[in-house]
Formats: sequence, C-alpha cells, structure tokens
Amino acid sequence: MSTGLIIALIVIVAAVIAVAAVLGMRNRGPHGGRDLKRRFGPEYDRTLARHDGDAKAAERELGGRVERHGSLREKPLEPAQREEFEARWAAAQERFVDAPREAVAEADRLLSELAAVRGFPDGGQYEEQLDALSVHHAHHVHGYRHVHRVARVSASGQDGDRADTEEMREAMVEARALFEQLTTSDRHAGKRHGAVERTEQTSERAADQADGRHESRSPLPWAFNRRHAKGS
Repeated sequence: MSTGLIIALIVIVAAVIAVAAVLGMRNRGPHGGRDLKRRFGPEYDRTLARHDGDAKAAERELGGRVERHGSLREKPLEPAQREEFEARWAAAQERFVDAPREAVAEADRLLSELAAVRGFPDGGQYEEQLDALSVHHAHHVHGYRHVHRVARVSASGQDGDRADTEEMREAMVEARALFEQLTTSDRHAGKRHGAVERTEQTSERAADQADGRHESRSPLPWAFNRRHAKGS
C-alpha cells in the first residue's frame, strides 16, 4: 500500500470521527445531560429514577419538556390577585388544624389556579401543567406533585380513605415553597422596571401586614409539638 493511500485513509478516518463527534454534540443540543442536570436539579434525579437509571431516556423526557415549555413567559400577578391567593393560602393553613384533608385539597386547587393565572397550562391538563412548572420551578415542583397525590388519595378513598396526617402536613409544607415562588417571582422582575417597582413594594407591605394579622390570630398548624391536627 502506497504512502499516499495510507495518508488518504488516515484523513478519511479522522474526518469520519470528527463528523461523528459533531453529530453527537448536536444531538445532545443545548439541553445535554450536564445542562439538564443543572437546570432540573432534584427533578432530574426523580426522572432518572423513574426511568430505572436510563440517563438517555430521562434526558429525552426532560429535553422534550424544555422544547415544549422553555419559551413560556410567566404572566405577572396583579396586586389584588396576589393578595387574594395569599389570603386563601393562609386560610387553608389555618383550616389544616381541624380539617387537614380539606386543607390539602384546597392547596392543590390553589396551586392549579395560580399556575394557570401565571400563564402555565390549565390545571385541567395536570400532567402538562406539572411538566411546564418543572421547567421553570424545578426545585419546588415536587411540592405540587406531592400535595396533588395526597389530595387525590384522600378524595378517592384509597389507602383506607385517609392519608397519614404527617404526610399531609409534609405535602402542605412542600407545596408552600412553590406557592411562594409563583406569588413572588414576578416581584423581583418588577424591580427592574421603575413604574412597576412602587406597585410591587406596596403589595409586599400589604402581604406582610396580612401575614402579621394571621400570625396574631392563631399559630400556624406546622408547630405540631404545640398543636396537633384533628380529623386525620
């Protein structure tokens, strides 16, 4: 075999390897494994576990979520809307003391309604709404998943027509993190716009005053060492 032919074969092989590497990177795209893991955090691990450790399958699912919902822009809440949602959430927390199942169901409804108002898919499409939320609130979306599951168990009569009170409490606590994200995330964006900033600051003061009123009326039901839920 001549030297020229050997050199040509080496060049061809090198070109094939280079093309394969480029195609592999392109297939992974901007939503490759490392980017997805950074973006989704604990949601990446949950998806990976659901696919029995198959990273490619998990990344295909998560990448699909980003493709469908990554361009979604959350709608801002009007101050009156925010105050209404916060008041309803505070009422649900207080209700938990005497009626935990009803409180969990209300928390589930509130998150569904709030997400829809913020521009996510309607709550009637729960799975799609959850996927969209996972793209933009990956570190807190599990709270919605948890409270929704507990609410359904309590409503459907599964597990002896009752969920454990401690699990319901944990679901409410986890769900609150997403609730707070959805009610406050646009406040930070508003601070970049002078005209909006004054309105948002007024809303924050009103929310703080409302929180103070709720705290003065009764302790939150999360202090189970002092006050235990009934009706579980």
